[in-house]
Parts: sequence; structure tokens; C-alpha cells
Amino acid sequence: MGCRARVAEAQLLRVVHADGALVPDPRRRMPGRGAWVHPDPGCLAKAEKRRAFPRALRVQEALDVAGLRSEIERIADGVGTGYSRPVEDQRKQVDPS
Repeated sequence: MGCRARVAEAQLLRVVHADGALVPDPRRRMPGRGAWVHPDPGCLAKAEKRRAFPRALRVQEALDVAGLRSEIERIADGVGTGYSRPVEDQRKQVDPS
């Protein structure tokens, strides 16, 4: 949402709206409309600046991003979140001969 780059779904973090706040959904099981963002503080900042979350989640009120921001910072630092950053596409190129 923030940087608008197209990547595999496994490289994105699902975010849902709950009680006026953005909640990370790493297991992708929470009910409701979800939005997808890179687990990167820069991407989150761009999404906030563009006000992309209320539009994507179709809500009118302002959303609290503090909890999501702290979770993304933990993911970016790799500190015990249970979320593993996907490794870039590692497909091997097959020799056609």
C-alpha cells in the first residue's frame, strides 16, 4: 500500500481494522477487510502519508497506527515476532538444453 510495489503475497503483512486501530494479522485469519503492507517502516510511512489505510479498509474515522508501527519495527529488526521475512524469489533458472 505504501510503496505500491507488486510482490508476492508472502512478502506482505496483512493489516485489519479493529476498534479504531490498525492490527497486524500475520496469520491472515482475522475477519474483515484487510490491507497489505510491506513489513518495512518506510512503506508504512508512505501509506500513512497517502492516507491509504482508511481508503483500503473503507472506514471513515482516523485509525491509530501506533501498534502497527511498533510491530513493523520489531519485524524489521527481526526481534521475536514469529514473522519471518520472506527471502527474495529463489527460483533457479533451468537450462533449456
